[in-house]
Amino acid sequence: MKRREFLVMSAVGGAVLGLSACGSSKSGGSGAEGDTIVVGYSQLGAESGWRTANTEDIKKHLTAENGFDLTFVDAQQKQENQIKALRDFISQDVDIVAFSPVVETGWDDVLQELKDAEIPVILVDRSVDTTVEDPYVAHIGSDMAAEGKMAGEWVQENFPNAKIFELQGTMGSGPQVDREAAFDAIMGDNVIGKATGNFTRAEGKTAMEAALQAYPDMDLVFSHNDDMGLGAIEAIEAAGKKPGTDIAIVTVDGVKDGLQALVDKKFNYVVECNPIFGEQLGELMKKVVAGEEVEKNTVVEDKTFDQTITQEEVDARPY
Repeated sequence: MKRREFLVMSAVGGAVLGLSACGSSKSGGSGAEGDTIVVGYSQLGAESGWRTANTEDIKKHLTAENGFDLTFVDAQQKQENQIKALRDFISQDVDIVAFSPVVETGWDDVLQELKDAEIPVILVDRSVDTTVEDPYVAHIGSDMAAEGKMAGEWVQENFPNAKIFELQGTMGSGPQVDREAAFDAIMGDNVIGKATGNFTRAEGKTAMEAALQAYPDMDLVFSHNDDMGLGAIEAIEAAGKKPGTDIAIVTVDGVKDGLQALVDKKFNYVVECNPIFGEQLGELMKKVVAGEEVEKNTVVEDKTFDQTITQEEVDARPY
C-alpha cells in the first residue's frame, strides 16, 4: 500500500489530524520484523559538543543490527548542503527522511518534493516555518521556548536587576528564535546588547570580546548554548574579570564541559537541552514506516542545573 493511500484511509477511518502516520515503505513493508528501514538523515553540522553527542547517539541506534540502513550527511551548517542531501535522498528512494534544519525558513520547495515523492519526514531537534501543508509527520526534540523561559525565570529570581548581554545562536534557527523570545519576554528590559556567536565556542569568544568593550557595565551573560558560554569565559578571563562572579553566565545545553564550568563556579545556571534520544527516534521511525499513528510532537525531557552540582554527577554524564 502506498503512503498516500494509507493516509486517505486513515482520514476516512477517523484518524485525528495532528497524529500523523505514513503507510508502508516503498520496499514493501520495512516496518515489519526482520526488514530494513532505509533512512536518509541530514545533520546540520558539528558546531558544538551538543551536536556531536546528538550525532553519536543517533548513529549508535540507527544501525543495521537495529533494522536500519542509514545514510548520514553532515551539512556543515549550510542550508544548501542540506537541501542537496534531501534531494539526494529522494533520488535514492529512501523509506524515511529525518533532518535537523539549519534555519527555519527556505524549505518549501524541497519539502513539497519529499511530499510528492511520498517520503515521510521527521524533524529532529529544530523546527521549520513553511507554507507546505503537513510537511512532516513528526518532530522530536526539546521545547526551545521552555528552555528560554526557564533561564529567564532563574535570572529574574536571582539577578532581577542584571545588565544582560545575550549571546545568540545561529540567526533564524529554531533554538535562537525560541530561546530568545521566551527569555526576553521575562528579562528583555534588562538586555543591554546582543550578538550572535553562531553556536560555536570560537565565535562566542569573539562576540564576547567585542561586547566587553561595548557594554562595560554588563554583569550577566545569557548564552543560547554552552559552547558560546565557554568561549565567553575565555574572553572574560582574558579581560581580567572573573566569570561566574564579576559576570554571571547562564547557558542552555548541559554538555559535560558546560556542567564542569558549573562545578568550577564559572557558569551560574544551565538549562539542559537533552541530545540523547536516538533510541526514541528509531522507535518513532519504525512506527511511521509501519503506518502506525504517532504523536505530532515528541518532547524530550530536560533538566536544570546550578552550582550545587557535584563533580561525581558531571563525571557520570554520558555526554
